[in-house]
Amino acid sequence: MSVPHKGSRELSASLLKSLRLPVFAGPMFIASTPKLLVEQCKAGIIGSLPALNLRSTALLDEALTAIRAELAAYDAAHPGRPAAPYSINLVAHKSNDRVAADLEVIVAHRVPVVIVSLAAPAEIVSAIHGYGGLVFNDVISNRHALRCAESGVDGLIAVAAGAGGHTGNLSPFALMQEIRAWWDGPLALSGCIANGRSVLAAQVLGADFAYIGSPFLASEEANTQQGFKEMVVAGTASDIVVTNCFTGVPATFLRPSIEANGLDPKQLVRDPDAGINIKDGGSNAKAWRDIWSAGQGIGAVDRIETASQFIGRLARDYEQAKQGLAGILLSSPAAA
Repeated sequence: MSVPHKGSRELSASLLKSLRLPVFAGPMFIASTPKLLVEQCKAGIIGSLPALNLRSTALLDEALTAIRAELAAYDAAHPGRPAAPYSINLVAHKSNDRVAADLEVIVAHRVPVVIVSLAAPAEIVSAIHGYGGLVFNDVISNRHALRCAESGVDGLIAVAAGAGGHTGNLSPFALMQEIRAWWDGPLALSGCIANGRSVLAAQVLGADFAYIGSPFLASEEANTQQGFKEMVVAGTASDIVVTNCFTGVPATFLRPSIEANGLDPKQLVRDPDAGINIKDGGSNAKAWRDIWSAGQGIGAVDRIETASQFIGRLARDYEQAKQGLAGILLSSPAAA
């Protein structure tokens, strides 16, 4: 498969200069809110929000108007440290009948970064490039990444095993190695990143950005129930179940939330015609609303706090990790 372009290293550097930390916030269905996005941007990372979290295109328009106004006011009050850019996630799939209308609103508001999921149609990329916006596409394989590059996207998001939601199944080492073999442009890594050491590890693997979602499920600004937040704080990687029984494709869910709905995680069987089929009886539970999703990195989440507080701790941990790595490199045999 041919690759029409390899991406721009200069673009990566330019985007990084606008951030306090090399971090994208992952857009989380239902959980992400305009308030969470704003607080993420104020704290110096790229905030995000799925367009579909607003129940209509009109509400998306209203939310973007409010987001732009609040970030502009923040920038005016903090000229030396303006907010980071924000991003909107657009699901580019035929099942989403709002794609065209939502795209029109995104273009009208000149959204700085658009994260396109499932596909990257050339017409969407062209529309966003028309006003100078950037297009990132999340991918779970090298082949998927190559297809997105053919569409002319600006950046890629490598979704590795352990990521929350509709997860990948490849090791981050394998996925990053294959993509970085040909892609020079902006690249984010997603999957189990929940502290500063992991952010630095993503960069060591070749990523420009860490892509962080699950820790924000426990943030005060997230649209998650108190019980959901507490489950994330109490959970570890062993509490995450990967199954296709709720959405039709592999996705990660919190085992305790499955059990709380009267279901046995070991007895889930997928019926391609009828959807979920439980050996020990049915359930009216719905994915995302009642069966809660999170990634395998939740073991590092130990409290409910504001997004700003989490990002502040993340920044301090990241700086300590860099200092620690510098010490390791200086004492290594290769440095002698």
